[in-house]
Amino acid sequence: MQTPPDNIPFIPFESFEIGQVQNFGAYAVTRDEIIEFASKYDAQFFHLDDELAKASLFGGLCASGWHTCAMTMSMMVENMEAHGRSLGSPGLDALRWIKPVFPGDILSVEMEVLELRASESRPIGFVTSRVTVSNQKDEPVMSFVSKGIFPRGG
Repeated sequence: MQTPPDNIPFIPFESFEIGQVQNFGAYAVTRDEIIEFASKYDAQFFHLDDELAKASLFGGLCASGWHTCAMTMSMMVENMEAHGRSLGSPGLDALRWIKPVFPGDILSVEMEVLELRASESRPIGFVTSRVTVSNQKDEPVMSFVSKGIFPRGG
């Protein structure tokens, strides 16, 4: 079992406030990565073939929504490595793929704290946030509601 590095602290539950907003990330989406991901996990023609994708609903080669989720997770983990980590997550709700993500797009993340709930039986708290992923034009491309688990009393 791998243990986390000692120099990356956990973010204490008490450091969150409802309405708090955090912006981070700058993920450059590449054509090759779109095709590589789709080849393994979502092999639909509009994720794999430039010419066929032009005639699709999307008008061009675009990333799988699941790939957009993976790119978002990459930005979230990078942010955690810089600012502190969570204890994990029990999941997410209301996942929406709003606009297609194309090669050359630069993705970024905004997280807004919606709800805080301290556990009554354990020294942890749950932070519910709205996560919005946008492209370089500040157009939302994906959104979801995330729940994170954080230690209390720190």
